Amino acid sequence: MRLKKLAPLGGVLVLAVAASSCGTLRALKARDQLNKGVAAYRNAQFQESIEHFKNAVQLDPSLLNARLYLATAYAQQYQPGGDSAENSKTGDQAIQAFEEVLKLDPQNTTALASIAQIYYEMKNFDEAKNFQRQRMQVEPNNPEPYYWIGVINWAICFQRDGEIRKDLNLTVPNKEGVLPPLPEKDRAKLADQNGPLIDEGLTALDKSLELKPNDFDTMAYLNLLYRQKADIEGSKAARAADLKAADDWQQKAMTLRKQAPPKAAS
Repeated sequence: MRLKKLAPLGGVLVLAVAASSCGTLRALKARDQLNKGVAAYRNAQFQESIEHFKNAVQLDPSLLNARLYLATAYAQQYQPGGDSAENSKTGDQAIQAFEEVLKLDPQNTTALASIAQIYYEMKNFDEAKNFQRQRMQVEPNNPEPYYWIGVINWAICFQRDGEIRKDLNLTVPNKEGVLPPLPEKDRAKLADQNGPLIDEGLTALDKSLELKPNDFDTMAYLNLLYRQKADIEGSKAARAADLKAADDWQQKAMTLRKQAPPKAAS
């Protein structure tokens, strides 16, 4: 009688062991596909690596490294600045794959930085800034997201300034290399548009430099943003002060760049 009562329980145990073995086998197959994908990736065989990583994800959806490698492989296929439909599709695939990583690990800094970079290369500056701000929340002491906020804001301001100057035919600098000031009406309009971005960008670059002193790339963008600030100033004195600040940062950046040790050949 006792054996009959235990029989159903024995069946459940058998099923549990079988399910566990099946799960273990799928996990092993997933890791095998991941390893094959990594090998192909390291040989720059990105399309082949993508197929292996997709297989790994299908076998084990919780395998974070497979998702991260899959997204990175897509990103390697994306050509910055390319506007073909196929290239845009590849960029979108990379972003979506990195977003899948964030579903498993919302604070994954590689995914956040990669999405921000792809959006920047797509010139989707709003989304690029959104993900850089998320990086700031996760890594408040990392200078990179602050630096990128400055870079993005300069790109937006420079584009707007250039469009106005092109329309007004004010694109030729004087012998000192300084562009002529804008007419008051255009200057005021540009100040309304670019002023908050310039202030935010300068604050972000100052923070980046505080966290990473003597970084000549950050100094170079401080130079560029101060030149944008000069273009929206309402007085000659303020414009001259901004241009002097720009020149000072440019000189500091050039000096530090010359002093930097040469990069090792890859």
